[in-house]
Formats: sequence, structure tokens, C-alpha cells
Amino acid sequence: METTTSGLQLNTRRRWVADLVELISSMRFAISLLTLISVASVIGTVLKQNEPMTNYVNQFGPFWFEVFGKLGLYAVYSTWWFLLIMAFLVLSTSLCITRNAPKMIKDMRSWRENVREQSLRNFHHKVEWRVAMPPAELAGQLLQRVVANGYKAKMVDKGSATLITAKQGAANKWGYIFAHSAIVIICIGGLLDSDLPIRFQEWVYGKTPFDGNGVIAQIPARHRLGDGNPSFRGNTFIPEGASSSTAILPRAKGVLIQDLPFTLQLDKFVIDYYSTGMPKLFASHVTVIDHDTGKRFSTVIKVNQPLIHKGMAVYQSSFDDGGSKLKLAGYPMRGSGHTRFAIAGEVGGATPLAAAQAGDYTVEWSGFRPFNVENMANNGQDVRAVNAGQSFNQRFSAGLDKQLGAAARGADSKAFKNVGPSVQYKLRDKTGQAREFHNYMLPVQTEGGEVFLAGVRDLPSEPFRYLRIPADENDSVTEWMRLRAALLTPELRAQAAHRYAARALPGTDAATAKLREQLQASAQRGLAIFAGAEQDAGYVAVSRFLQKVPSDQQEKAADIFMKILNGTLWDLWQAARAQERLTLPEPTEKNARFMQVAANALADSFAYGAPVYLQLQEFTEVKASVLQVTRSPGQKVVYLGCLLLVLGIFAMLYIRERRVWIWIKSDATGNAQALMAMSSQRKTLDFDKEFEIFRQQLTQSGAVAPGNFAN
Repeated sequence: METTTSGLQLNTRRRWVADLVELISSMRFAISLLTLISVASVIGTVLKQNEPMTNYVNQFGPFWFEVFGKLGLYAVYSTWWFLLIMAFLVLSTSLCITRNAPKMIKDMRSWRENVREQSLRNFHHKVEWRVAMPPAELAGQLLQRVVANGYKAKMVDKGSATLITAKQGAANKWGYIFAHSAIVIICIGGLLDSDLPIRFQEWVYGKTPFDGNGVIAQIPARHRLGDGNPSFRGNTFIPEGASSSTAILPRAKGVLIQDLPFTLQLDKFVIDYYSTGMPKLFASHVTVIDHDTGKRFSTVIKVNQPLIHKGMAVYQSSFDDGGSKLKLAGYPMRGSGHTRFAIAGEVGGATPLAAAQAGDYTVEWSGFRPFNVENMANNGQDVRAVNAGQSFNQRFSAGLDKQLGAAARGADSKAFKNVGPSVQYKLRDKTGQAREFHNYMLPVQTEGGEVFLAGVRDLPSEPFRYLRIPADENDSVTEWMRLRAALLTPELRAQAAHRYAARALPGTDAATAKLREQLQASAQRGLAIFAGAEQDAGYVAVSRFLQKVPSDQQEKAADIFMKILNGTLWDLWQAARAQERLTLPEPTEKNARFMQVAANALADSFAYGAPVYLQLQEFTEVKASVLQVTRSPGQKVVYLGCLLLVLGIFAMLYIRERRVWIWIKSDATGNAQALMAMSSQRKTLDFDKEFEIFRQQLTQSGAVAPGNFAN
């Protein structure tokens, strides 16, 4: 009884294993895996992979950032579930090949000679005929005709009959074997080039990502991978004149340092641009120093022209600033001072601002571009500036649309122009909060004249919003800064109001004097409102003040207010220059345009949100190359798999397997009677035509000499 029970359990276990193998090796299981891989690949294509985590937080927000992070969507191709799917696909395809390949190879070698006359009569493509000659002679002629048509043929004695069996295109089944083997080989190559070796070192050797700051050479060994690491893909950043012998491998919680068996020294970085400002060519002139032999050699690394050395490939990935030296002039944007001060920095570094200049702030230099090619179409409107008809300050106001980015112009108009260097930096306060700024070095021509563009944004995901500071006759911001400081000086506002009233009402009689006094008070009140002495500032404050006026009188009141404000601002400029004993500006058209742009810039400046404005004065550019270093042992494996895949698909699509059987026997009169049947894997119109031609060739009457008929 126990023996019977054990036997049943063993049979059950075997049947369960057989069912599991059948499921894993089935077509439906493989298609399901391929579907999952396709979905994962779509996610990996749409969602940028291996970006800094802060980019994903800004893009998706804290909640979805955590959800996507748990699913591993930021590095889809190295997640455990993707690698598990790949492993199951390899297993499924391998089992499928193991089960079916021997049968296919056996079938390719088989002549299928165990057929009967009756079974041939059941074929769809068949023909039967009689010939007045002995069966043996007919069999010989038919064998020659079949072979002449490119078939491999064999004659089999069936006792009372003779069977000719022939085949062509049996290599079609190699297409199935090659295609399925290619899937296995490509997946294995992909697994070899995945981060499984790195994960193995993390699990076994305790390697952990480094998430701090410091000098690469001083990072501990537990964060470093040896140069014997079989597979990796990392980047190295090299400024001109510097060198590197490591690559940085990004991980979810930091980076790993990959030591290289050689040092790359960047001698020169070359970059060329299209007229649109897009890079056309960039290349790194490097010197390679081998650590084992000490040998040095020079080479050039270009896009699609990598350096191959010691089993590693070094690709030209991108470029960046390598620490350009900058000298800038700073101007206060708060208070009544306008004294210029000097400040210097280096891209990638930080410079503290003196408390007397701006308070407790630090400048973090994040970028520098030696030139910027912009679309200056539509009368000089810069592509990156805001709409000239929409004030900067208004876009910060509630209830008004925020129009960011390109100026209004025709979508198809293009007039590219280099507008000169620009600097990008962040101002970080003592609480850690920062805003990012992007300032152009040279003035840009716009509808209102030449202006300096000073961009600002609160988040990296936002476009820059640009403050337009008018350039004075010396192509500087000095005059506007003087006017800004004067606006925030009550004594100068009072002088300007007095000047304006005296200029507008020059009479000496008592009535005129009383009106002049009232106008002076109104002008001084208007300047104070515009300067933000009461609540808001700029045009927002003006708008709030005018809302107190009855609605039917607001348009007229606004017109009067703006005329007084613009006139008083002119006198404010006069008073500011007179205080410093400078020549007073003449009321020319050029100065009138300057004042119009200056007034808009003053209104916008209250929303600029920075204690200082920094203008680039001098620079020394330092380029840097970003190189990708890879070791890909699976690359050649994948190439082999691709070759087999092409051969397999070609064999399956263009090689058709055909089988021919001819049954020859003697009839009652002693003449030969033949029955021919033909089959193919795919029943097509071409096969029908081929059968018809073959039938006509074989059923020709009379003796046919060997080789006298056409294929």
C-alpha cells in the first residue's frame, strides 16, 4: 500500500513538473513576457532614466515621486522585476528550443518515405497519369526531372511499387531555431551588460553608493569598484587641462566610483555650432596614460568615434563648463543706494555676498555661455524675453495671466543672431532658499531700444522671466540704477515733485501757486505709491489706488495719473543727476524712449526678488568634456544574436519547404502508372503555380533524355 501511494505521489510530482515545463515553454507564456517587456520599454523610453532625483521630484511631486520610485521606474532596465522577466524569457525560449529543435532537425533529415498510396491520394495537390513504358524506366526519368528542379531525391523500393521522395527548402526550420536562439542570446547579452555584476558586488562585497561631497581620490574603498569590474556604464567629467582616472556610476541613493586602468587627460576641447546655435561638432583631444605600462598616446574622441582601450569604450557624450573664471559688477536692487561693487566667481563654485552689499546671501555660479544664438525676429524681440507689451510685475499679480517665454511674433519668422555671453547663478539666503538668475552681458535690441535682459525663476522646471533694464548712452545700467535709487529716496521724490509742478504751472499769481501746490502734492503722492511707500509697488500699487476711484471715472483718472507719474519720473532723473553734479539730460526723443522703458523696468524691478543685480564684465572660458566609459562584455553577444535573428527571419520568410512524392507501379497492361503529390508549409498562389509547372514537366509523354527539360 505504501509503495502504491509513493508511486502515485511520484507520478503526481512528475506530472506537475511536466505541466510547469509545458507552461513556461509555451507560446502564450513567451508572448506575455514580451508584452511586459514592451510595456517596460515604453516607460523607459518616455520617462528619462537615471536622472537626478530632484528632477523627478520637481516633475511629479512628492507623492508620485515616491510611487514611481517604489516601482523602480527611474531605472527600469536595472530593476529586479525587469531582470526577472528577462531571465524567465531566456528560460522559456530555451525550453521551447530544447523541446522542438530536436524534432525539427530530425524532420529536416527525414525523407518521409513511410507513406502509402492511399494517403497520397488524399493530398490537395496531386496528379495521376499513365505512360507506355516500363515502371523502372519511368522512375529513372522522373528522378532525373525532380533532381533537375533543385530537389534532393531518393528512390525507395516498395515491393510492388517504387517511391520517389524529394524535398527542398528544409533549411526553413533553421529559421525557427535561429530566431528563437537569437532571443536567448540577445537576452543573455543584455543581462551581461546590465548592472547585475554591480549588484553582486553590493550584495557580496558590501559596496555602497556614496551620497556625500568630497574629493574623488579620498572616497573610501567601500564606495569604489575595481578596474576588474566586468560590466559598467559611467560618466567622467574632465575640464581642459585636467585629467581623470575614474568614472561615476549613478545609483538610486548616490554614486559609485569606478576606477579605470588608465588616465584620460583632456588637452583641448573643440566645439562648432550651426547658425541656430545648436552644436554641430564637438570632440575631445585627449592623452591616454596606461597605468600598467606607463605608455602615453594621443587620440581624438568624437561622437560615434569612440576610443577603445583595454576592453573599454570611451564615448563623447556631451560637454559642459569646466569652471570658467568670471568677473562681474554688482548693483544693489534694494534701498536707496546705487554704488557699484566688484565680485568674482568660478562656475561650479560659490561666492558669499558682503552684508553691506546684499545681506546674508551666497552666489552659486551654475553656468556660463560664451555666446547665445537667439531668434531676433519681429523687430528685434528676443526669443527668450517676455512679451514687451506685458509687464513683468503684472505677471506676478493675481487675476492676470502669466505669459512666459517667447515674445509675441510669427511662428515661422526666424532671424538668428548671436546676442553675446550670459551667466547663470543662484542666490541662496541663510535659510537655504534660492532663486535662479540668468543675465546677459550685452544689451539686446528690442522695440523699445537696447535693454539688458535679467532673467529669474523660482524652480528649475519653470522658464526664465526677464526684467528689461534699459541701456544708457554708455551701454551700461548706471543711469537706470541711479533712477531706481532716486525713486526710493523720499528727499529726491519731493524735489522731483517740486520740479514737475514748477515746470507744469510756471505762473506767479495766487491761483496758479495754489494749483501748483496741489499738483506738487499729487505728484509726490504718485511717486510714493509707485515706489511702494504705502503698500504694494509699481503698476500693481497704481492699479490698487485707481480701484478706489468710481468705475466710470477710472479711465480718465488713470490717464491723468500716468501723465503726472511719467512727468515726475523725468524730473526725478534730473534731480538725481543734479545731486551728483552731472549734466542734466536733454528732452530728446532718445531720452524719452529711455524713460518709457525705464519706467516699465522700475515697475518690474519690485518683483525681481533679488537684493542685487550682477552684470558680467569679463570672463575666461574653461571648457569641459563629458565622456561615457563603458565595458560591455555582452555587446558582441548581442551582435551575434542580431545576426542569428536576421538569418532566422530571412529563412522563415524566404525559404519555403516543399515535399514531393511520386508513387510508380505497373498497371494491368504492364505499362507504368504514376501518382504524384506535393505539399508545402505555406499554401500560396506561388505554390499553386509551381505545382502546375511541375505537373506539366512530369506528365510529358514519351521518353525524355536526362537534362533536356527546363527547371
